[in-house]
Amino acid sequence: MKTFLRMLLRISAAALLLSGCAYATRVVRDDLDRNVTVPDHPRRLICLAPSITDTVYRLGRGGDIVGITDYTKYPAESAEKPSVGGIINPSLEKIVSLQPDLALAVADLNSLELVNSIEHLGIPVFVIHPLGLEGIYRSIESIGNVIDQKSQATELVAGLRRREQTVRQRVAGKRSPTVFYILWHDPIMTAGHSAFITELIEIAGGRSISSDLPAEWTRISLEVVIARQPQYLLLVRGSQTTLETLQHLANWQKLDAVRNSRVFYVDDRMIFSSPIALDALEELAKEFHP
Repeated sequence: MKTFLRMLLRISAAALLLSGCAYATRVVRDDLDRNVTVPDHPRRLICLAPSITDTVYRLGRGGDIVGITDYTKYPAESAEKPSVGGIINPSLEKIVSLQPDLALAVADLNSLELVNSIEHLGIPVFVIHPLGLEGIYRSIESIGNVIDQKSQATELVAGLRRREQTVRQRVAGKRSPTVFYILWHDPIMTAGHSAFITELIEIAGGRSISSDLPAEWTRISLEVVIARQPQYLLLVRGSQTTLETLQHLANWQKLDAVRNSRVFYVDDRMIFSSPIALDALEELAKEFHP
């Protein structure tokens, strides 16, 4: 397979040279503290996570995306792009065949082994590591810089910050409902203190009962949840964890929120570390404080 990949890479490189697409390069530093040599003006982008695809489109460079990963939903027009496979194990052959001049990755989703494998094939990989809203803003600016959309990134971040501030002002002084976000119900998985979703809940005017748990994603016992008695459950629309599922499970009826069907629903935008997270933030604020 390695021989086949190298052959594809040589063909791709030759095609670029023959078409006059050889490019000047520069060195940038990514969020893994690596020096990455990238094209001055990259024009063939591989987005190795759905959140990156959303960001690149918001920066006005969706037309330069040549490959995305499975389950990319936002924006809708990204569905027309060819997929290179899953986030964890995309096809290296497919990536090479698309002749990218730059791949964009997320540290928490794309392994360093994958990054190294792609770079070994001669394709530079720029890695972001967004933590919280501030991390999203920094990542947008980093991507904007590396894909030659710096001013667009500055403008986008300014607009997102204004939207965040509007939400904060809208919920200021209002009583915060206690909520329990359920990522999965067997075993029970939720978001801890360092999770992006926990931050969104609190900015939107809610209070997560698991915000004191140190891990980003963590297990929690039903006994602890019952002891904390959240006023509401927070469920993702389309998830296999539904109110009906919980109502038919032993001991979940000990939660007032389950017995009285007190549930907030949000869609999967709240799990994206990209500009679309502000849509989720605004929706959460409306759910918590109609």
